[in-house]
Amino acid sequence: MPVSDAVGRSDTSVRCICVIKKERKDTMNLEEIFGCRVFNDSVMRKRLPKQIYESLSRTRRLGESLDPEIADAVACAMKDWAIEQGATHYSHWFQPMNNFTAGKHDAFLSAADQSGHISQDFSGKALIQGEADSSSFPSGGLRATFEARGYTTWDPTSPAFVRDDTLFIPTAFCSYHGEALDAKTPLLRSMQALSEQGVRLLRALGDETTQKIIPMVGAEQEYFLVDYPLYNQRLDLKICGRTLFGAKPSKGQELDDHYCGRIRLRVGEFMKDLDKNLWEMGIASKTKHNEAAPAQHELAPEYSTANIACDHNQLVMETMRTVSKKHGLACLLHEKPFAQVNGSGKHNNYSVCTDSGENLLNPGKEPEKNLRFLLVLCAFLRGVDLYADLLRMSAACAGNDLRLGGGEAPPPIISVFLGNHLTELLNEMARGGNFNKTCREKMNIGVDAIARFPKDETDRNRTSPFAFTGNKFEFRMVGSSQSLAYSEVVMNALLADSFLVFAQRLEQAKEAAQKEEEIRRIIAQTMRDHGKIIYNGNNYSQEWVEEAKRRGLPILNSSVEAFGALTLQKNIDLFERFHIFSPKETAARYEIQLDNYARTIKVEAATMLEMACRQIIPACIAYTGKVAESVKEIRSCGIEPQKIAQHLQELCILSEAAMERADSLEEILQESYTGSEETARAMSERVRPAMEQLREVCDRMEMAVDAKDWPIPTYTDLLHRI
Repeated sequence: MPVSDAVGRSDTSVRCICVIKKERKDTMNLEEIFGCRVFNDSVMRKRLPKQIYESLSRTRRLGESLDPEIADAVACAMKDWAIEQGATHYSHWFQPMNNFTAGKHDAFLSAADQSGHISQDFSGKALIQGEADSSSFPSGGLRATFEARGYTTWDPTSPAFVRDDTLFIPTAFCSYHGEALDAKTPLLRSMQALSEQGVRLLRALGDETTQKIIPMVGAEQEYFLVDYPLYNQRLDLKICGRTLFGAKPSKGQELDDHYCGRIRLRVGEFMKDLDKNLWEMGIASKTKHNEAAPAQHELAPEYSTANIACDHNQLVMETMRTVSKKHGLACLLHEKPFAQVNGSGKHNNYSVCTDSGENLLNPGKEPEKNLRFLLVLCAFLRGVDLYADLLRMSAACAGNDLRLGGGEAPPPIISVFLGNHLTELLNEMARGGNFNKTCREKMNIGVDAIARFPKDETDRNRTSPFAFTGNKFEFRMVGSSQSLAYSEVVMNALLADSFLVFAQRLEQAKEAAQKEEEIRRIIAQTMRDHGKIIYNGNNYSQEWVEEAKRRGLPILNSSVEAFGALTLQKNIDLFERFHIFSPKETAARYEIQLDNYARTIKVEAATMLEMACRQIIPACIAYTGKVAESVKEIRSCGIEPQKIAQHLQELCILSEAAMERADSLEEILQESYTGSEETARAMSERVRPAMEQLREVCDRMEMAVDAKDWPIPTYTDLLHRI
């Protein structure tokens, strides 16, 4: 309504109308801003000569070898576009084996001539290859300190983007001898292996058109937001990303009132800003909502190819951290930032598509009639059963040890949820029978005004670590701070292995009828040999733990146990068979995992000691002195304060206990251990229990000390301030 139409209305009404109009004027045009900071296909089509664009497009779409002759033209177009976006520098953006990203920033600058004139330059050579100090990143023994040369090389399948004043070029990172030193290189290798074996399987099924198989991924990112000034007062949050101390708040998530509830104003403003930043970088951030715990939230993007999804997820985490600060918030990506409330994961939604966009995990209207779908489904069952230990390893880290199996996330036991319908179908086929169950019932909730809609064949199982959810698998174990690439590599590898075995069998059948019969035999054998991996019940129950033992499934409760999967010959052979990791590279990753785990816990323990000895214990002692003075004053009046005196005694006992446990923790930390495995086990089995003992007594102190004298923000402050 125009303001002029508001004659006779109150001033408040007029003001409201004005505000609404202003808000509408400021509304983002999603179509205009989406991908505006990305050197994407549409930009390349406009700026590159036709032949060069087509050559680069084939590399991007089909994985053909990059023609180095086109590099100069691409570099020139990329530079001009980036400068128009405000860029003054470029960076080879890579992902070392530490779950973070890295890159040097070089200016588009050539040396000044005699007149002092400079020019902005960026060559094809600079685009394709860079150099980084490989000894400064985790290498697991692949590189010694004195062997510093490492190469970054352009990944043309993931688009470059501009952020701040820099053009970021996604790259792989390898050593002087060609060993992978990053998360991207093995991911690209695994995608290539999956594509080769997937196309081979489709050829055996009679498909002569598909040229490429593409793993598609959608990553749900969980995170916490806390007030930044409060965050800044907590050394544990700043250094470790999680709270090392904190008594249970009076209100956690007991009322189940946070999940998908109203998004608070301050959080909503952050989410709006976050969406805008992500959309500008071509990241299709789609869904946002409150998660189960107070101050916990989730972001979910649209699907993209595995490589781009992994790159995007790294950008999502980086952008969350930077944008949150602008709103006076701190973003926590640790798997368990707070004890006694839900932790954060990163659900990896995974499907497999052809280059024409057909999802091989789409069952169609009648899955029992779609033998190809059932064959691909069985490929997953076989792969997950044979390499369950590798899947568990891919989600192993110090933070996830605090989350997995706690009644809030999948237990550390790999199983597959298919739902009753598909399970019954496969079992019946294994027995050689026919499955005639009626599909797609209509949902009727008893309200005439609400339409009856198609009911899914099965309920969802939120307790399963690897669940089929209609046309994809959801791997729910991955920790919120972890790179998606680790789990992607494993899933691509295990599926490629099954595709290879199935293709070899089908290639022996020449006639269509023979092929169909062989598919049925493969399905039947898969269910006999690997059906034990299917579990549709409550994965949180103790009954499932006992059942898993009876089935012979690996139960790897700690990350240190899970890392051991990288030492087993069957897993070393899997990676070598598909040229994903050499045995040397696999061994290096085992060492890196152990080392990262041990270093993480050492840092946490050192931080805990500093907080306990310099903040918490002194605060308790000081408060004890105040109580002692009060007891003295009351007694001077001739009154014996029995309860207050008892409280004074309790404070003294707590302080003494905390000092003793701090000393014990420090002694354990100072012990020397032989080798990375022994060190990691000591951190898990000795240091962490000692930390919990110190925490227990310090958390009791928090409830005993006056709130004004407590030196750090409490859980109530952190979880309910914004």
